[in-house]
Amino acid sequence: MPPTLASLVHHSALKLTVRAGEDRLDVPVRWAHVSELADPVPYMEGGELLLITALKLDAEDHVAMRRYVRRLAGAGVVGLGFAVGVNYDEIPEALVDAARAEGLPLLEVPRRTPFIAISKAVSAAIAAEQYRAVTAGFAAQRELTKQALTDGPEGLLAALASQVDGWAALYDASGAVVAAAPEWAGRRAARLRADVERLRERPAPASSVVGGPDHEDRVELHSLGTGRRPRAALAVGTAAAPGTAERYAVHSAIALLTLTTERSRSLHAAEQRIGAAVLRMLLAGEPEHARTVAGDLYGGLLDAPFRIIVAECASASAARAAADPAARPPAARGGTADGTDGDPPAALAEAVESAAARAGEAVLVVPEGERLVVLAADGGAAVAACGRYATAQETARERAAGTGDRAADGHELVVGLSAPAGPTAAMVAYKQAEQALSVARRRGRVCVEHEQLAAGSLLPLLADDAVRAFADGLLRALRDHDATGRGDLVASLRAWLSRHGQWDAAAADLGVHRHTLRYRMRRVEEILGRSLDDPDVRMELWLALKATSGE
Repeated sequence: MPPTLASLVHHSALKLTVRAGEDRLDVPVRWAHVSELADPVPYMEGGELLLITALKLDAEDHVAMRRYVRRLAGAGVVGLGFAVGVNYDEIPEALVDAARAEGLPLLEVPRRTPFIAISKAVSAAIAAEQYRAVTAGFAAQRELTKQALTDGPEGLLAALASQVDGWAALYDASGAVVAAAPEWAGRRAARLRADVERLRERPAPASSVVGGPDHEDRVELHSLGTGRRPRAALAVGTAAAPGTAERYAVHSAIALLTLTTERSRSLHAAEQRIGAAVLRMLLAGEPEHARTVAGDLYGGLLDAPFRIIVAECASASAARAAADPAARPPAARGGTADGTDGDPPAALAEAVESAAARAGEAVLVVPEGERLVVLAADGGAAVAACGRYATAQETARERAAGTGDRAADGHELVVGLSAPAGPTAAMVAYKQAEQALSVARRRGRVCVEHEQLAAGSLLPLLADDAVRAFADGLLRALRDHDATGRGDLVASLRAWLSRHGQWDAAAADLGVHRHTLRYRMRRVEEILGRSLDDPDVRMELWLALKATSGE
């Protein structure tokens, strides 16, 4: 511990005597300073033992001494050392009374004890304390390194909590608690998730302090990672601000966890490359080769029903819709398996991977530019996390629409989910996810599942600008004809198609003779140049009528 007034009083070579402030001798001494100025306060930083001979002071003036001592106490001076036998044979009562009134420790320094001896004693004690702190810091570093190598992050956190006499917790990229020590600290750490999320918005390295005198503890939050976006965070809770040795331990833990995080990041990138290869094999109809390559990494995932999720940024989705490319397997569009050539929807990837990790289930994530392909267990935590993410984004979109704020347009995700499938039907599942993604894009939805398409109606799919444009073009000649007042071909065509070509029933619906209806249908064929006997023509006309009717 640092030197105190008590340790100086007990120093056998100094022979100091306490004349006032006996109950405040346990205060740490930051330095010993000699000053004969009438007002040395402007040159004080606080924590000093001030040594004087009263060369320029009227130490017998009670008013002057009260003012002098009050100034010293207000500046944070922890003690006053008065050398007797120089200007005064003993400490004047005026100074003793002032020190007692202010509660400032007053030490009598005998003539045979030079001030430099006191300064050396303080300096030596401070140096010894610093050496002990450094030595303890290195010992803590060795212990933390040992625990990190033998027991991983959990062992490191336990060692750190012991070193700082508090608790420690590690958060993943999504802000969820990965590990905590002691065990009870997990609940305390979970309540800081909002603070961790705010910290993650700042470039690494970043730190913040949560809590203080009015809280149950003082918590330091530190971001982990060397990239632009922090990959994890460390929380350290203590009763008070850490000392030098504890600070060494915290900094060592940050360095070790950062190394672990970056190593995990490299391994994660390698896993993604393997995952991309496994996915390509599945889509190529080679499930056995995919199992061989996956091994234990993804093997369990391929033995149960899974879903394929395809997600992309709305801006990229719109561009893709304009180009209207055929659905192609991943890595066939120029993106790399690790997403280094673009900006993948990292937030969804983090949410899916974190949920899977917490549930102990395997998940295959392949980022490719602004697109993300995920293969996850049906009914598992990863699929549920995708649903929660989509719901949150839908809510945010509605809130933005309500306030008129559309600044995020083009940067939100569009997601398509396949139906459950097995390894032999991976390509079918991928196409289903692509189709669901296309429908989500056309409907302005964040997420669509393929089952919703299969269980629903085909008609909502017609609510698309391209379909309406086609329908308007197909029916324009008939509408132009009707606009001249020479007949009602569009309504007659709708009635005839709705009655499956039954002349009498359709004529009755229109309130006309069946011969009139036959004449109108011949006019439709003449104007369109197409035969109504062709079922494909009848289907196209019916869908065109539906697309333009607003039904």
